Amino acid sequence: MSSFFAKVKQQKLLSVTLLLATLLVGILIGALVNTGVNAAKDVTSAAASDATPITLPQAQPVGNEFTKLAKRLEPSVVYIHSDYLVKPDKQAKKAPDDQDDDSQDPQGMLRKFFGQGDTAKPFRQEGSGTGFIVDKNGYILTNDHVIDKADRIKVRLINDDTDYRARVIGIDPESDLAVLKIDAKRSLPPVQIGNSDGTEVGDWAVAIGAPFGLQATVTAGIVSATGRDLPSLSTQQQFQHFIQTDAAINPGNSGGPLLNIRGEVIGVNTMIATRSGAYEGIGFAMPSNMAVRVYNDIIRYGRVVRGSIGVSWRPQENKDTLLAFGLDHGVIVESAPVDKPAGKAGIKEDDVILALNDKPVQDGNDLVGRVADMPIGATALLTVDRGGQRMDFKVPIAERSEVWKNQRQFSELQKKEPAAPETKSSAQAKFGIGINRLTEGDRQRMQIEKDSGVRVASVDPGSFADDIGLQEGDIILTINRQSVTSPEDVLKIQHTLKAGQPVAFRVLRNFNFGGQKQSQRIYVSGKLPSE
Repeated sequence: MSSFFAKVKQQKLLSVTLLLATLLVGILIGALVNTGVNAAKDVTSAAASDATPITLPQAQPVGNEFTKLAKRLEPSVVYIHSDYLVKPDKQAKKAPDDQDDDSQDPQGMLRKFFGQGDTAKPFRQEGSGTGFIVDKNGYILTNDHVIDKADRIKVRLINDDTDYRARVIGIDPESDLAVLKIDAKRSLPPVQIGNSDGTEVGDWAVAIGAPFGLQATVTAGIVSATGRDLPSLSTQQQFQHFIQTDAAINPGNSGGPLLNIRGEVIGVNTMIATRSGAYEGIGFAMPSNMAVRVYNDIIRYGRVVRGSIGVSWRPQENKDTLLAFGLDHGVIVESAPVDKPAGKAGIKEDDVILALNDKPVQDGNDLVGRVADMPIGATALLTVDRGGQRMDFKVPIAERSEVWKNQRQFSELQKKEPAAPETKSSAQAKFGIGINRLTEGDRQRMQIEKDSGVRVASVDPGSFADDIGLQEGDIILTINRQSVTSPEDVLKIQHTLKAGQPVAFRVLRNFNFGGQKQSQRIYVSGKLPSE
């Protein structure tokens, strides 16, 4: 027995010893781990022990002339979005501004840019560009090609997400300029117009616009040239003599202002020369003096009134031909139809027009520009050389659009006459959707609450509903949280809404997930266009 108790006692002692040893080992391991962590922290701290934390200074704008200019002018520059419906049989054709018109631009270098939008929607063409406010009452100057063919034009101001409907006051394809008007219900900040005749090569030039839809983008460069004539445009665009600049101009900049360092508008950005289709350092702006002349005519008469004497001339006729005639300046008449003012007065083919009202005529552009500025009905004294003899003719000034009314550019102008403004009664908010009723069976099958929902049967292209993404087949459950159960409910709510108000449609829409149709309830919303 004594030996048995001795063994038990020995085993207890061994167990206690093992327990104590285990505890000691655990404590030791814990200490080592903790020491390791602390050591790691110490290593990290030690690696940057001599570093001083960086402290951000208080924000202080650097400021310069460009900064001041941008802050002052950005509120006066607007983003323009336009669209029009394309006839089904013309769907596959390119839009005119997408074409490489080799007849006018053999090298394919000139591009008028207004940023193409989403053209995937059937029978619809979209474009965008820039404009700038020239009158506090909402008058805007832009390029004609920005709004060409548009049956709807929307304007967005900076820091204002309202889409204002714009009305075309007048257009001038010959200078590629247009005047729009919006009603913002408040006074708008106009730009300050400068005199482009004071612009010199090497002056700072700043462009503001919405290239690629990026509103209020500011770029800077210098004036690279003035009075730049583009031979590829001279036959049809005789009034386009550009300021050239290397300020970055890209798709969407068209119609935006080119500014001098004082923040005065000296030009309207119109096009660039490029082989790639994007900016390559050569941009062109219509001088502000021409833009002002066009604008003033449009707001007075609804169109631009220019004088003409009814002669045509060949731009390619050069100095060598004149020198062969013993002359150092003048315009060689290609034709002078007898039913037009010059022909009636006695001017003939191959006459060389040397002077207008006793002032020498340098070339065809000089003649056209000076005649265009003369009052309709006035008389011009033309001095011509005919076979070496000097002769004077008195020629009455007629209106250019009447003299050349049978030419394509003027017949097209008649088609583009701006529509009359809408009356208040016709400006009522419209969704642009067709609605069908739902039966109780439809509601049960789609698990829609009783007395709820109407089906969208159609969506008008270019309508408000189309803009915000309503789709044919959508089930409208509520409009601005008001339940709808019939087309009459939709019309009733529609009649309570005004232009510019936000509208939220709660719709049930079918989606296709992995070949299986599933329904989801989503919101489709937007602001009704402002008229």
